[in-house]
Amino acid sequence: MGLLKKEDKIFVAGSTGMVGSAICRLLNKNGYSKTKENLLTSSRIKLDFTNAYEVETWFKKNRPEVVILAAAKVGGIMANMSQPVNFLLENLKIQNNIIESSWKIGVKRLVFLGSSCIYPKFSMQPIKEHYLLNSNLETSNQWYAIAKIAGLKLCEAFKKQYNFDTISLMPTNLYGANDNYDLNQGHVMAALIRKFHEAKINNENKVVCWGSGMPLREFLYVDDFAEACVHLLKHWDPNKNNSPLDENGNPLNWINVGSDFEISIKDLAHKISRIIDFNGEIVWDTNKLDGTPRKKLDCSYINKLGWEAKTNLDKGIEKTINLYKGELKKKKFK
Repeated sequence: MGLLKKEDKIFVAGSTGMVGSAICRLLNKNGYSKTKENLLTSSRIKLDFTNAYEVETWFKKNRPEVVILAAAKVGGIMANMSQPVNFLLENLKIQNNIIESSWKIGVKRLVFLGSSCIYPKFSMQPIKEHYLLNSNLETSNQWYAIAKIAGLKLCEAFKKQYNFDTISLMPTNLYGANDNYDLNQGHVMAALIRKFHEAKINNENKVVCWGSGMPLREFLYVDDFAEACVHLLKHWDPNKNNSPLDENGNPLNWINVGSDFEISIKDLAHKISRIIDFNGEIVWDTNKLDGTPRKKLDCSYINKLGWEAKTNLDKGIEKTINLYKGELKKKKFK
């Protein structure tokens, strides 16, 4: 029996972001919509997730039955390093308010979305779920990572103490529609796409990329991640006998979501350059930080539950570049 029903009222917190909007597109495709009143969304303008009173009031009024917590303050290395308070405090407030309000009104099921940056900087590879908290975090994004670890553990605590049905998903590096292409705030894929596109249209003879280019990164197309979220909502019950267990034999409450598409940042830059048809020089600014040397997730558990990534890297990058060009025509980006 599926754990998600057509009549369930689903709230996607963070529906205007890259992940939230992808989940909403998929839910719409599966018959959930605002017109049927079984898909709830709210922009930050209308609902401040960092305000506990506003969040609790909204939950009491709208009473969702399923919550997908995709709302977060996110950004790349530069953003994380320059705004440690914002990345730690805002994310703690957002997730604490939504998780607690969900529990208070009797939400049936909650999905918390984290990040692969929760794992130690020098984890064994590929990274298994139980490597969490085994060693030190990458310092450049530790503030965001600590917030996400706290969210995962809060969900686990609510499940343990109150039997609140919560599950957590830890995705690898995501990219795709509705990404943030700000050169200082965005993640590596979006930043590289923008840099090479602008260099191409401006006839520049070189592109400067941050770091050495040596770190390895695993990438997952955001629409694939949306499918993973809905799939696990339907099919993952941590209390069932066939569900993943931690290293102590207890039901696992979080699960990795990754792909087989791993590449060095240097090779990624060359790939994007080739797709965009930029023929200039690629220069590496080694004064900029590299971050974690490698983050390859072990996805054995989610694969056993019947999901795997579909969109290969070349196809995903081509789609994303075309979407970025389409957004430029709408004059969305400065």
